[in-house]
Amino acid sequence: MSPRSASVNEEMRRRSRERLLQAALEVVGERGFEATTLGAIADRAGSARGLVSYYFPGKRQLVQSAVHRLMHRTLEEALEREPRTEDGRERLARAIDAILGLARDRPVLMRQHMAGLLQAEGFVQCPEQRRLSELLGDTVARYGSENVTADYPLLRAVLMGAVFAALVPGVPMPVPVLRAELFERYGLDWTSGIPPESDACGTAPAQDPSRFFATEEQADERTEERADEHTEKRAHERAD
Repeated sequence: MSPRSASVNEEMRRRSRERLLQAALEVVGERGFEATTLGAIADRAGSARGLVSYYFPGKRQLVQSAVHRLMHRTLEEALEREPRTEDGRERLARAIDAILGLARDRPVLMRQHMAGLLQAEGFVQCPEQRRLSELLGDTVARYGSENVTADYPLLRAVLMGAVFAALVPGVPMPVPVLRAELFERYGLDWTSGIPPESDACGTAPAQDPSRFFATEEQADERTEERADEHTEKRAHERAD
């Protein structure tokens, strides 16, 4: 049996990491952060327990990366949904609604995320966090910011403040109230994005977040697509 190629090994490592991220979201969402163990996450992912520490320094870093993945993919999906638009004001409205929607629909995960950010290490520098930053920075630029370096951290701060306000135990602020404040701040029309009274609002819990993680079947489909593209390209080259 010939040894696996470097590309195959890389694909297997990527899938393993994706499974751990997905499992972390599932287990923490069901049990809460404190009751979740790395062993439980590894078991849910079908991975060896020692593999968790290979990819992540600890539970907090794993969970923060998993939530950042949920956030950036939710945001990406909202920004690119049909009808597609390049209008900066509409994209900012969609971004605000996407983040507030996570506070409404995934309170356990988002509450833990906010608590984790207050730890000494703050943001975990990971691919998921960087992608979230890129998307928010691009949104600010398309909105018309003349100083994205200054305006992006401000948008991030007000969004974090709104999520925190929505999740304070015992005295949470209603998401529509927080939305109205943010929309007024940025001069956005209430009908932009996904207004609270629209049919599309509140459908996130029915959607399976596993679509945000490229594991097994999703990865196999992409691999097959790449193989088909490669075969078609070679066929064209031979025909020429």
